[in-house]
This record gives sequence, C-alpha cells and structure tokens, in this order.
Amino acid sequence: MRLGELKRRELFALLGSAALGYPLTARTQQAPMSTLGFIHPASPATWPYINGFRRGLQEAGYVEGRNITIEYRWAENHYDRMPALAADLVARRVTAIVAGGGVAAAQAARAATSEIPIVFFTGTDPVAEGLVDSFSRPAGNLTGAYVLANSLVAKQLEILHELLPAATTIAFLDNSADQSSFARLHELKAAALTLGLTLQVLDAGSEDDLAPAFASIVAQRAGGLVVAPSPLLTTRRDRSVAFAARHATAMISGVREFAEAGGLMSYGTDFSEGYRLVGGYAARLLKGARLADLPVQQSTKVEFVVNLRTAKALGLTFPLPLIGRADEVIE
Repeated sequence: MRLGELKRRELFALLGSAALGYPLTARTQQAPMSTLGFIHPASPATWPYINGFRRGLQEAGYVEGRNITIEYRWAENHYDRMPALAADLVARRVTAIVAGGGVAAAQAARAATSEIPIVFFTGTDPVAEGLVDSFSRPAGNLTGAYVLANSLVAKQLEILHELLPAATTIAFLDNSADQSSFARLHELKAAALTLGLTLQVLDAGSEDDLAPAFASIVAQRAGGLVVAPSPLLTTRRDRSVAFAARHATAMISGVREFAEAGGLMSYGTDFSEGYRLVGGYAARLLKGARLADLPVQQSTKVEFVVNLRTAKALGLTFPLPLIGRADEVIE
C-alpha cells in the first residue's frame, strides 16, 4: 500500500470518529463498574438465597462481573466480626451496602457510615428495631425489605401441636447471638402458654453447640422440634435434618429449605423473594435513585410445605384438614 493512500485512510477514520463525537480510543475503553458492598453473618458455602439476590440485580440490568463488582463480607457465623467487616466496606468506598441476614448486619453497617446508602433484609419489624422511622418514609441512610419470619414461630408451634396433640414438651432451637432471637422467644413462650405446652429452649451460638443441643432434646424426650430462622441454623440445616431423621423427631421450621432437605414441615415466608427485592433496590441506588424515594418493602406471602416422604419415615399420618392447607407437598 502506498504511503499517500495510508495517510488518506487514517484521515478519513479520524474525521469519521470526530463526526460521531468520540475519539478512536473510546472503542477500547470501558466505563468503570459500580461496586456494591454485601455483608452477612452467615457462611457463603451453604447460604441458599444468593440467586434470589442476583436475580433482583439482573432484572435491573446488572450482572456481576460484567457491569457490577460485589465486595462480599461473610462473618462465618461470628457476629462479633460484623462491625469490622462493615467498616472495611466503607473504607473501600462502595456505592451502596446490602446488609443481609437480619438486624445485626444492618446495625453494623449503620454504625460504620451515615452517608453510604444501606439496603437491609430483616425478618423483624425494622421500625420496632429502630432501623427506620417508618415503612413509607425511612429516614437516614437505610431502607430495605421486611419479610414475615420471626412472628411466625408461634404459628409453627401451633401446627406442630395440631399434628402431635399428645406431645407435651416441644423443643425450640435458636441462636441467641442473633439479635432477633429475643423477639422469637417472646412469641413462642406466649404461644406455648396458650397451648399448655412445656417449651424446651436450646441455644446454638456456634456450630459446635449443635451436637449438645440435639443431645438435650433426646434427654428431655421432647415430642417435636421448632427450628428458628437464624442464619446459622439455616446454613447448617443438614445437621438438624440428620438429627431429626436419626431420632425420629418431628421438625418444623420457617425456612422451606429445611423441608426440601428432608425436614418434616416448613411454614414461613419466601426468603428468595425477599432477597430479590433487596437486589432490585440495590440496583436502583446504583442508578442514582434517592434513598428517600425507596420505602421499606414488605413481603407477606407465607407458604406451608409438607414432606410426606419424611412423614412416612417417621410413621406419621397428617390429618386431612392440616394436609389440605399445605401449599406444597413433597412426595
């Protein structure tokens, strides 16, 4: 190719680029990706709701690794690590912080920053916990999603009593390190008193506490087991399900993944849907929405799941009125 012809082609390319309003190098440049912080008290390996969260982002056009970076911080079920994890996200200047897993994450994030917007996920009333002033007009730098969870433990006890009317003692497994445990226990004690049941309260603040707690259930000859919707217990649901199978214990939880894993029943909200709502709000903040324009979202749908395979293994027969109320039956 002759030198004159080469120069003419370069000139035409330059003029064309100028007409389009951007330099030649723009084709190879990419806009910087937004960075979202994510903090959670549990362990990522067995946390079941990450896909719901990502679905909320994707519905708004955000795909992790393509046009958004997410800085994950997992406390691995050590609640005392939460403040440091939140402070680290603030130091990295993330655009927004998602605080999952309940009140503790939201409080840690709020203590770390009053400027970066925070989207929380909680199963406890956020107004009662002091996270926001109201659902419709959250003040400060927090908003998020509230799902029915902790208030449903009383109903779970009622369902278990309906299935096992002869049982006089029911065990309740919770994690006292979870700040929502007090509210759950208050609900359950009131329900047990109304039903005339003895409540055996067991605490599992770490995975090492699970074996002694299960041993206590056997020693006290509890007729059934209610498992709290705590992040630790949800991520370690295989332990509870295995125990219930080994000791022929009827178990109910507020988390459907327990029933899917082989637990007898679950009665609770759709946590995946709640995290989808959180992902959607995080996306709106990344796009520049004002937090004051994002009222706290509420997910009040409740589902009752029964595992008939497990019932058969336990030698239990569900009363027709009870099985008729099930939203899903695993056979």
